[in-house]
Amino acid sequence: METSTPAQHRARLDVLHLAKSYGTGEAAKKVIEDLTFSVAVGELACIVGPSGVGKTTLLKCLAGLQPASGGHAAIDGRTISGPPPEMALVFQDYSRSLMPWLTVRKNVLLPLRHLRLPRAEVKARCDEALVAVGLAHAHDQYPWQLSGGMQQRVAIARALAYRPEILVMDEPFASVDAQTRFDLEDLCLRIREDFGMTILVVTHDIDEAVYLADRVVVLGSKPARVLRIVDVELPSPRDQIGTRSLPEFAERRTEVLSLIKRPA
Repeated sequence: METSTPAQHRARLDVLHLAKSYGTGEAAKKVIEDLTFSVAVGELACIVGPSGVGKTTLLKCLAGLQPASGGHAAIDGRTISGPPPEMALVFQDYSRSLMPWLTVRKNVLLPLRHLRLPRAEVKARCDEALVAVGLAHAHDQYPWQLSGGMQQRVAIARALAYRPEILVMDEPFASVDAQTRFDLEDLCLRIREDFGMTILVVTHDIDEAVYLADRVVVLGSKPARVLRIVDVELPSPRDQIGTRSLPEFAERRTEVLSLIKRPA
């Protein structure tokens, strides 16, 4: 088997001395302090850290939903100052991100409305995305008719139909059962291979991070800082049973866990 490595080493997404505070003056609450890391072209990177360390705040800065208080994030050297057109974001709470009164197909079509694409192109993108997530048969159903795992697949299909170059996912599998989570993890790996995307996943699940990632960015302390960036050199393709049984998997898991659990 081959060893999993990023497709290219050129940085696609850069985080440079990024800081974020809420409020001003002495009352300001500093959440993130001087974060620096990068995600390479075609890489799948994961961010882990204790609850409340600022992972979601970081993603909001990367997605241009909140301004940084210091430093900056950039795509291909261009500072992010608003929602980047080449990025799509998948949230944890699929029940709040999907429109229950719209069919699966219409939910997937939502982000394409402002692109002014030919009707045939819109249909092709929607069909391809639904096939990719295994929901071609459910296009006329409504989200409330689907299981939690299927609803999250709809949210992922919507992101895929937009054809982003960078896919950012915030705890995307936290609200589903264990078996569905495994299936969605494998779907994430297939998406990276099939669509050639650069993917950044925030997760609380250390095993998930090690299973998915080329590299794991471990955050700690308050305000948040990078404790270590852990390279994950596991055989590819990865397999839920075989990969998780490897001694190297256990070693990386222990390394990440020890970083998170060590005293501040």
